[in-house]
Amino acid sequence: MHSASSLPRQTMSTSQTAASQPALGLASVFSDKPIEQFAAGSPLFWEGDQAKHVFEVVEGVLRIFKILGDGRRAITGFLYPGDLVGVSMRAAYLYNAEAVTPVKVRRFSSVSFQEAINLSPELRPQLFAKLCDEMASAQDQMVLLSRKNAEERICSFLLLLAKRVSRDNNLSTEVEIPMTRLDMADYLGLTIETVSRTITSLIGRGIITQAGRHDISIKKLDTMLRLAGNGEVDEPRASSREYSRQAVWPS
Repeated sequence: MHSASSLPRQTMSTSQTAASQPALGLASVFSDKPIEQFAAGSPLFWEGDQAKHVFEVVEGVLRIFKILGDGRRAITGFLYPGDLVGVSMRAAYLYNAEAVTPVKVRRFSSVSFQEAINLSPELRPQLFAKLCDEMASAQDQMVLLSRKNAEERICSFLLLLAKRVSRDNNLSTEVEIPMTRLDMADYLGLTIETVSRTITSLIGRGIITQAGRHDISIKKLDTMLRLAGNGEVDEPRASSREYSRQAVWPS
């Protein structure tokens, strides 16, 4: 029989042990899965394929796209390390996913992934945060395609890439562009000629410089922001961890 004085110490020890355990993250679901490699241009899956797996991007860049009825390609997004692919929970994939660069991914059974999410009060809000980010990105692209001219679209896209590689709250001025100009055109709803002409114009005006085959440097960030239709640097969106503290999983 424990004495009354020993009980608080035992309770404290248990709570300290729980507090010392790292928080469960979405990446932990994939951590024990083998890494698979895909060469540039290789598909992970096609639209309409049975949605058997969810993927985590470990390295490289993916493009997700749909093929329109007239054969044109509409790229709806680019995915980077840490992003998840195929989380719609539908019976079939809703889009095509293809490697832009050599890509490394981990895959997890869709059924097992959904079970893991449903059983974990820690993972549910994190997934909800990911879906919130996807919705916000889709809204940004709708504005970009419906209201912005060609130069505004190009500048907005370059700033988007700058945000993806930034390590803190400041925009990086050194930007890697792993996708081709045709990819950019199909994402921005422009022709490849317009993309090339606009980038050449930005270089000629000293707003950006070519820093390598796939890299640019932004030399006039304030001008770039103004040309993109932004008066100032946008407030950075909350990270998935911050979202997960606020999000409530819908019942």
